[in-house]
Amino acid sequence: MSGSASGRPPRVFVVLPAFNEEANLGGLLERLDEAMAESGLPYDVIVVDDGSRDGTAELVRRLAERLPIEVITHPQNLGLGATTRDGLVRAAERASPRDVIVTMDADETHTPGLILRMLRMLREGHDVVIASRFQSGARVFGVPWHRRLMTVAASLVFRLLFPTPGVRDFTCGYRAYRGAVLKEAIARYGPRFVEEDGFQCMVDILLKLRELPLVFGEVPLILRYDLKQGKSKMDVWRTARRTLALVLRRRLGRAADRSA
Repeated sequence: MSGSASGRPPRVFVVLPAFNEEANLGGLLERLDEAMAESGLPYDVIVVDDGSRDGTAELVRRLAERLPIEVITHPQNLGLGATTRDGLVRAAERASPRDVIVTMDADETHTPGLILRMLRMLREGHDVVIASRFQSGARVFGVPWHRRLMTVAASLVFRLLFPTPGVRDFTCGYRAYRGAVLKEAIARYGPRFVEEDGFQCMVDILLKLRELPLVFGEVPLILRYDLKQGKSKMDVWRTARRTLALVLRRRLGRAADRSA
C-alpha cells in the first residue's frame, strides 16, 4: 500500500450498485469526494445503474462532469448480484494488483470516511476488510428491530457453519479488497464468482473468498439508516430464505466433497 517503485500511490476504486437512488446518491458522492481528498489518494467511482426508473442516470451524468465517475448501465433491473458482479469485474479490469476496490451501498447508509480506516488495515497486512456491526464501537441508527435480530442470527449461523478468522459480519456489503485478491478470485471462479442475484450475493462472495489463503479483518461500522431517503429495496424474508438456501447448498456441497 506504500508507493511502488514508480512512485505511483495506490488508486481506490469505489463500486456503487444503484437502483432508483436519485434522492441519496448525490450526497454520497459529494461526501466520498471529500473523504478521498483528505486521504490524498487518487480514486475512481464505478456506478452500476441497475435499470433505474427515476433520475439516477441523469444525476450521475451531471456529477461525472466534475467527479471521476464511470457509469455502467443495465437497460433493465437485474438485481444486486448482477450489479455487484459487473461493478467488481470492471474494477478488477481497471485496477492494478496493488490498488484497492471498495464496495458500498449507494443510499447514504455507509459513511465514506470509514474508507480511510479500511485502507489503513490493508496497509497493515489485511487482504479484505469488512465494515462490521459486531466490532466494538459500531453504531446502528434507524434499523428496525426485526432486521437487527436477523443480522445477529445470520452472524451466529455463519460463524458456526463457516468459521472465518477475522470475520463476524458476513452480510455487510461495505468492504475493501486488495486489487490482487479480486483479480485472483475472478480468474479462479469466472462467471461463478457472483452466482446469487439478491442481497445474499455478499455472503456468496465471502464464502468463495474464504477458500483462498487470505487475511480478513473488520472495522466498526457506523450504519446511518436514518439518513436513507425512500423505502428499503430489501425483501427481508425473501433474502432470509435465499440466504438459508445458499447455506444449505454450501454445506451439502462440502459434505459431498468430503465423502467423495
